[in-house]
Amino acid sequence: MKLLLPFWQRLAITILVVLAVSYLAGATWQSIFGVTLPSYASGIIGGLAALPLWDFLKRIRPSPPN
Repeated sequence: MKLLLPFWQRLAITILVVLAVSYLAGATWQSIFGVTLPSYASGIIGGLAALPLWDFLKRIRPSPPN
C-alpha cells in the first residue's frame, strides 16, 4: 500500500515554494542588475521550480512505524 501526502498538503507546499522562489528570483535580479524583474518572469521561474517539487511530493512515503 502506497501512502502519499494528501492533495491539500502537496498543494500548500507547492504554492509556498512558488511564492518563495519567485520572490528570491526577483530579489536576486534586483540586487545583480539594479532593475526590477517583471512579475511574469518571476512567476515563470517559480512555476518551473514547482514542477519537479510536485513530482517529488507525489513520491514521498511516510516511514513505517518501528
